Amino acid sequence: MYAVIETGGKQYRVEVGTELEVELLDVEAGQSITLDRVLLVADGAEAAIGQPVVENAAVEAEVIGDIRDDKVVAFKYRPKARRRVKKGHRQDLTVLRIADIRFNGKSAAAGAAKTDADAAAARAKLEEAAARQAAEDAALAAKLAAKSGAKTGAETEAKTTTKGPAAASRSTKKAAAPEAAKAKAEPADKPTIEPEAEAAPEHVDEPKGEASATPKGEATNAPEVQAEAEQGAEPNGDSAAGSTTPKPAPRRPRTKKDE
Repeated sequence: MYAVIETGGKQYRVEVGTELEVELLDVEAGQSITLDRVLLVADGAEAAIGQPVVENAAVEAEVIGDIRDDKVVAFKYRPKARRRVKKGHRQDLTVLRIADIRFNGKSAAAGAAKTDADAAAARAKLEEAAARQAAEDAALAAKLAAKSGAKTGAETEAKTTTKGPAAASRSTKKAAAPEAAKAKAEPADKPTIEPEAEAAPEHVDEPKGEASATPKGEATNAPEVQAEAEQGAEPNGDSAAGSTTPKPAPRRPRTKKDE
């Protein structure tokens, strides 16, 4: 149900719960007022048009408060006359909330409350049906899971009984196969690597004061041995171990004078 009302020289289309701004009214916030200037009332397929107002029709509203509208600027001037006039205006307004529309004993607020109650009951009924269906689905799922578990256990037990000792021996062979393959892949006799013997020193200085190990009857060429020892001696006087070739002298780099 809706209605068309007139207040402050303006017309407004309103329903239950509508908030509108009208010209300033001499009322305080929180009060309830009745607007009797109802020009039209429509309820579904029925409608009543006033001439100028509808009889037995009224609109109740609740006052929320007063506000001020946006500023409107009026600027006037006369050309070639040096006349300029600028004025601003902000209209005072009253905010209303429509509480009820009554027409021929019918109340729009009561109808809206009944509709809301019916919608809430339907919603609660749907939620209850959904909860019941969910419980039934959960029970069916649990039953199927238990049945499937029992069937799987019976099948496993039957397979174990049917296999017997032959299956056990086959499983034992399968378990031993990897170890046999590993043993076969490794060589039976691995070559052993013995550590190399330490090399004997090439030259050992004989201690002073001891007799030579040369057997009697064999002649030794003392001057030649002494010359070889002198050639292999290092500048500091120590003999090089196992080396008798003299080291070459360092070469001087060539310069342009040599050329």
